[in-house]
Amino acid sequence: MNGLLEELRAGLPAEALITDPDITASYAHDMASFCDAGTPAVVVLPRTVEQVQHVMRTATALRVPVVPQGARTGLSGAANASDGCIVLSLVKMDRILEISPVDRIAVVEPGVVNAALSRAVDEHGLSYPPDPSSWETCTIGGNIGTASGGLCCVKYGVTAEYVLGLEVVLADGRLLSTGRRTAKGVAGYDLTRLFVGSEGSLGIVVKAVLALKPRPPQQLVLAAEFPSAATACDAICRIMERGHTPSLLELMDRTTIQAVNRMANMGLPDTTEALLLAAFDTPDPSADLAAVAGLCTAAGATDVVPAEDAAESEMLLRARRMSLTALETVKSATMIDDVCVPRSKLGAMLEGTAAVAEKYGLTIGVCAHAGDGNTHPVVCFDHTDADESRRARESFDEIMALGLELGGTITGEHGVGVLKKEWLARELGEVSVELHRGIKQAFDPLGLLNPGKVF
Repeated sequence: MNGLLEELRAGLPAEALITDPDITASYAHDMASFCDAGTPAVVVLPRTVEQVQHVMRTATALRVPVVPQGARTGLSGAANASDGCIVLSLVKMDRILEISPVDRIAVVEPGVVNAALSRAVDEHGLSYPPDPSSWETCTIGGNIGTASGGLCCVKYGVTAEYVLGLEVVLADGRLLSTGRRTAKGVAGYDLTRLFVGSEGSLGIVVKAVLALKPRPPQQLVLAAEFPSAATACDAICRIMERGHTPSLLELMDRTTIQAVNRMANMGLPDTTEALLLAAFDTPDPSADLAAVAGLCTAAGATDVVPAEDAAESEMLLRARRMSLTALETVKSATMIDDVCVPRSKLGAMLEGTAAVAEKYGLTIGVCAHAGDGNTHPVVCFDHTDADESRRARESFDEIMALGLELGGTITGEHGVGVLKKEWLARELGEVSVELHRGIKQAFDPLGLLNPGKVF
């Protein structure tokens, strides 16, 4: 420990090192349940690329594991510390280095908060579309690490589609540049995409070139109530089949609606079984909402209410954004699943999840990025009750198995981390796992970067 600190201090300012165990303990884990976390030896908060390089050279020389972190809003344990590791928190590298309206790019450091970037580019008439539910606190580096999504993905896509280039500090301290600043480019293997979603296991992202879009018109939202999840999912299929491109298409089940109402008194219809939110940011959103309203009614909606203005639309979106937080108030702990299935199987996924909840005697609320088929079943349980905790874990696994049976994936946007690593091999298969491990070996031969995660 003394030798490690001495080497780190040689290239870092004193304020970049945290050794107080009461403080370092707060950096030990992200927001996931049922994920083991170790005790870090030290927390480092660099402000420059050179400081990150010094940390990695020191770690390589002394064979010390390094766990990269952003804001620790993740839900898979990907940012959890391992015993004796260096926690490398990138939150102090939070500069927006460039915004180019002509090239429609932003160049940022990894600690930039998603919402801060969105507001900065908005001043230039541009937008950065990826908007995870934690967008007010999560960082761009963390978004890249987990390949995060958000509410607008149905129209605008996920983080991976907006990362044009990266600067990455490798395990041995070398600096790698990938990708480009141009709108097109196919030179070499796409190493940029390889790092997106790698959860800090291949290198430390220290700079990102991000694609921007023109700021869209103000969106309007429609809320449709349904007597069952099946009828709501039927409406979703009709909307997508008819070629509509909503800027978001979100679903909340009855359990989620009731939790939001209890927490924030939002006045949502908590007697309905499913609430579908559809939004359009087209030049004439009212016409699009009217067409979707007709499809919802034909599918069995009991009530369809289009928002009259931006303020009412924002109120509905705020209710959806607080869904996960509201479900956390149901019991003392939650496990948040992240299963994505083909849109055509969304109804079967929700019905199967309800059956799992009944089987295990648990409260499981579901909110979903319905336009993507990305469901977030939230298992609510009492963490002090050993039997209930066991049932929660078993139900979580059963939901993941259901997703795979329906042709889906174990994670649409939260990542693998610790929580789902045993499931990754089931989804990928033996040949794919072997190739993944070969890639990890090529970038991190000593296995120092985020050990115990993903593989």
